[in-house]
Amino acid sequence: MKPSPQTISPLRQRMIDDMRMRKLSPKTQSHYLRAVRQFAGYLHRPPDTASVEDLRNYQLYLVDHGISPVSLNAAITGLKFFFDVTADHPELTAKMQPVHVPHTLPVVLSREEVARLIAAAGNLKHQTALSVAYGAGLRASEVVALKIGDIDSQRMTLRIEQGKGGKDRYAMLSPVLLKRLRSWWRVARAQGRMLDGGWLFPGLDPIDPLSTRQLNRAIHAAADAAGIDKRVSMHTLRHSFATHLLEAKVDIRVIQVLLGHKKLETTALYAQVATDILREVVSPIETLHPA
Repeated sequence: MKPSPQTISPLRQRMIDDMRMRKLSPKTQSHYLRAVRQFAGYLHRPPDTASVEDLRNYQLYLVDHGISPVSLNAAITGLKFFFDVTADHPELTAKMQPVHVPHTLPVVLSREEVARLIAAAGNLKHQTALSVAYGAGLRASEVVALKIGDIDSQRMTLRIEQGKGGKDRYAMLSPVLLKRLRSWWRVARAQGRMLDGGWLFPGLDPIDPLSTRQLNRAIHAAADAAGIDKRVSMHTLRHSFATHLLEAKVDIRVIQVLLGHKKLETTALYAQVATDILREVVSPIETLHPA
């Protein structure tokens, strides 16, 4: 629930206006506001009264309480926006620099595990949504944002509107995925759960889309039901999509386009987890002659 206008302080409203002026996404706005709200809770006074020492102590407080590097960087980014833009005191955060985030390899499922996972989803809507995430390599936010009109069965594409970074792109639509989507459409229409031109995966109220939180709960439940003990999330299906394409010898630049990656280096990460490719490499020890 959004706070009523009466409960919003002038300072908070100014920050909201500053973010709106720069057309930051609703998710980014929410993260920035949370960062400032948590800092104000620590400070016990309005955040615009903070000093350089207050900010230094707060960063130490977060580190001492075990905050992850990703969360710490998110807090720093939100505070930098507030002090640089809204409070107009960029000198206060000049020494607050993002910390190094340890490099970790993504979790990837085998093809057999993906099949078990999708089959174990609780209902046809969730099975189809997971199929779309894997079959087209979409993010959870992109899956739930799909509308019926985004399916182009003539060109065999899915239109992704305003994906990450505010970019539109087309994703692949395979014949198997199209067949699953049509099966879901027929069932949902028969049950009156899908509106004309509405969401492809509606929530309990067809006016609203399925939420990413609901989708994440669904995949966790499916992983448990399928007996998969890896750390599975919706992004795991996207990782698996890219890795399986790479193992199938699809050009990495094509995979980059399908994923909507800006940099090829981001896509190249999957070469490190494509085990089929690794197994094809002949170790130099195989070519040694016996002494």
